[in-house]
Amino acid sequence: MIHPSYSELIDAINTNSEDNDNTMLLNSRYSLVLATSKRARQIIAGSKPLVDHAEGKKTLSVAIDELYQGKVKILAGIPEEETITGETGLAEEILEEAAEDIIEDTIEDTAEDAVEDAIENTEAENTEITE
Repeated sequence: MIHPSYSELIDAINTNSEDNDNTMLLNSRYSLVLATSKRARQIIAGSKPLVDHAEGKKTLSVAIDELYQGKVKILAGIPEEETITGETGLAEEILEEAAEDIIEDTIEDTAEDAVEDAIENTEAENTEITE
């Protein structure tokens, strides 16, 4: 027997939701499978597991543990990339995007500086040759 069972997991997820949040209530195994697979893919993509002792476990088992313990919530009405978020998941995604933007800007600036330096060096060499 799988622990937690489908019904235990669905009950735990529905119990962990609060009336004032946007958490979706699950009513089918299909919804549960979709939610756990999305979270497992997030973990595979680099998101940090939110449960203790996740090392050595398969990502799907970690995703199930997170849902069962109420560490992640299943949100409705939000774009797919943000459908499942943990206590710090959304903040981490925002920080990662900001870091990527900074890195891209730095690379572009460095490339522009290198081109400008090359142009200046070429102009200086041309000036020396003509003198």
